[in-house]
Amino acid sequence: MAVRTSINNISFYLQMFENSVKSRSLPNAKTIHQHFLKNNTIYSSVILDKLTRVYISFHKLEHARQVFDEMPDTERKNNVLLWNQLIRAYAWEGPFDHAIELYVQMLQSGVTPNKYTYPFALKACSAVRDVELGKMIHERVKSELLDDDVYVCTALVDFYAKCGLLGDARQVFDKMSKRDVVAWNAMIAGSSLHGLYNETIGLVKEMQEVGLRPNSSTVVAILPAIGEACELKLGKAVHAFCLRRRYDGDVVVGTGLLDMYAKCECLDYTRRVFDLINVKNEVTWSAMIAACVACDSTMEALEIFDHVVKNDAHVSPIMLATVLRACANLTDINKGRWIHGYSIKLGFVSYLIVSNTLVSLYSKCGIIDDAMTFFNEMDVKDTVSFNTIISGCVQNGDAGVAINMIKNMRLFGINPDIETMIGFFPACSHLAALQHGACGHSYAITQGFTESTKVCNAIIDMYSKCGNVDIARLVFDQMHKRDLISWNAMILGYGIHGFGSEAVSLFEHMQTAGFDPDDVTFICLLSACSHSKLVAEGKHWFAAMIDKFQIAPRKEHYLCMVDLLGRAGLLNEAYRFILRMPFKPDVRIWSALLGACRIHKNVDLGEKISRNIQILGPESTGNFVLLSNIYSTAKRWEDAARTRVLQREKGFKKSPGCSWVEINGVVHAFVGGDRSHPQWLLINRRLDELLAAMKTLGYDGDYSFVLQDVEEEEKGHILLYHSEKLAVALADLSLTTGKSILVTKNLRVCVDCHTALKYMSTITNRAITVRDTIRFHHFKDGTCNCGDFW
Repeated sequence: MAVRTSINNISFYLQMFENSVKSRSLPNAKTIHQHFLKNNTIYSSVILDKLTRVYISFHKLEHARQVFDEMPDTERKNNVLLWNQLIRAYAWEGPFDHAIELYVQMLQSGVTPNKYTYPFALKACSAVRDVELGKMIHERVKSELLDDDVYVCTALVDFYAKCGLLGDARQVFDKMSKRDVVAWNAMIAGSSLHGLYNETIGLVKEMQEVGLRPNSSTVVAILPAIGEACELKLGKAVHAFCLRRRYDGDVVVGTGLLDMYAKCECLDYTRRVFDLINVKNEVTWSAMIAACVACDSTMEALEIFDHVVKNDAHVSPIMLATVLRACANLTDINKGRWIHGYSIKLGFVSYLIVSNTLVSLYSKCGIIDDAMTFFNEMDVKDTVSFNTIISGCVQNGDAGVAINMIKNMRLFGINPDIETMIGFFPACSHLAALQHGACGHSYAITQGFTESTKVCNAIIDMYSKCGNVDIARLVFDQMHKRDLISWNAMILGYGIHGFGSEAVSLFEHMQTAGFDPDDVTFICLLSACSHSKLVAEGKHWFAAMIDKFQIAPRKEHYLCMVDLLGRAGLLNEAYRFILRMPFKPDVRIWSALLGACRIHKNVDLGEKISRNIQILGPESTGNFVLLSNIYSTAKRWEDAARTRVLQREKGFKKSPGCSWVEINGVVHAFVGGDRSHPQWLLINRRLDELLAAMKTLGYDGDYSFVLQDVEEEEKGHILLYHSEKLAVALADLSLTTGKSILVTKNLRVCVDCHTALKYMSTITNRAITVRDTIRFHHFKDGTCNCGDFW
């Protein structure tokens, strides 16, 4: 039987609830509530109202909502204040969509919001970027003639600014007849949030001109913009203002100053501010750790984190994510795994900011299998999750997986954003997957991503490395805004395709357009000169780099010059150039000259260089292969065999040649002698047909590249089954007549394949492009644009 509460009991219970709030005793409040439920008490709406407020005060919003929902509709309808309190609680603490849901329910229940309701609802809209509902609230505000209320208008300014609609925010702000400091701060914070430094500082000046003095909230609002703009002088002036106004004792202001100095790369000032903050909260500790990571003081970041853990200070998900970034920067997988376990212990591993950073950690440490396993185990994924695993796959050479991940992303209901595409295009570049890249380009255009310079730079690089430098140039010419990376990417594109003259011309055009070259520009330019045998131009620009542009050459520049001189046959000059270098040559530089010795069959110099490489320690099997090929070309078979034996004794294994070709959106991969392809019988037959046709045109296999001790006929078959020839045969079988073929190879194309591909371009009447590790080879009508110079 239900028991109805009396008036005396109501007063008693209300007093009990009030005592629970004053003593901050949630258990007492729950005990009273349990008493009601146990005795099946029919309690008045006054008690329900009070109990809802009690749970709100203890931040137990789920309990508050349950009690609120038990109130009769008639009672709730007249209780705007309670609706406001619950909406406000959700708007501040989340889940933010619950605040929006409650606001909509309020309207549907016939409850009329007041001027305090709208700011809470707008705050929730800004948190979830619900622009549509926010604008509907704005229209309702106008209809109720509240669009001149400073409290409501400030909330509208804050909503529009946080949603990136700064024009709308400014429009509301300018129409306000009265603006207080809070309204100015909302507009200033919005400009600062979006990195608009000049506008932010301009607003602060306007504010002071109308007689309002900035407060601590103003300072907190402008510091991020100052930091992003690296305006250290102004940052110090603001710091001095804080000292005069004694704002520096405020932990929020102190943390803001700390962050500003970190963004200005002044770690010493950052430390001083941090040390002077008497009471540090979790945000302060996180900001200091992040400052150390940003300023490359990564070990110090880990030491601070260890101090936090040792002293049982509060650790937040943001702090864990920052420390995981530090571990990734150091590739410290052991510390990273420990923090992973610590995150599980704290219950933070499911937070997206932590889980996404863990995926990044494992990827950057080269453990892509662990990254993929953890990614697949994540219950919740967002765009950042997919972007992280896609870039991780590309960094670790799993470009095919990265491309498939884009498809999975769409199936997951998440649309690729700008960062996704910046990670996607390099995957297409790696595989020379032109069709996938072109589809990505189309998607980027429809989404408006090509307004981004970074996206266009990635597209230029993709087309260049997928064999279509003309379209890369078209994208370059149509860019709304270019940066230095844009010019470098286009110069590099021309270079790897052997269009050295175009690269030099573009370099000169870059300067007339007002861009000064950097060290990377000269690496691209000198490499282009090397690939096109532009020896005079290469020497000129190397000298100009030092004398005119005041850029000190790095090893990469010397490497390009050695490559340029060596490929041109100026071996002795290249050797003397190396000896005059201001630092000790490394294996890469000697290897470049060794490769030139192979091309020009200089055995004596090749042996001398090989001895230098052996002293330094060969970095890969490539140098053994080069020397062995030099001996083979000179028919010094015993020396070639001895080099191979030495290679095996040193523990180096020759990487198998691998080629891949994209046909109708599907990438097919081959290794030398590969017979595993489903269409092997057709491929083999087509290769025999091509071999017969080539022989009638005068082809004779270069058996010096077959080092096995086998009969001449068998050597011919070994040459025939090199991976790039297998790829060309499949493409010729699969593509329509006359369509060009693009093949990518993981090693430098051998002389025999280079010769054979020239014949194949004539027989198939196709343009055949092969991208090896050095450059692009464009075969057409029996010739290659490299001029047999690679």
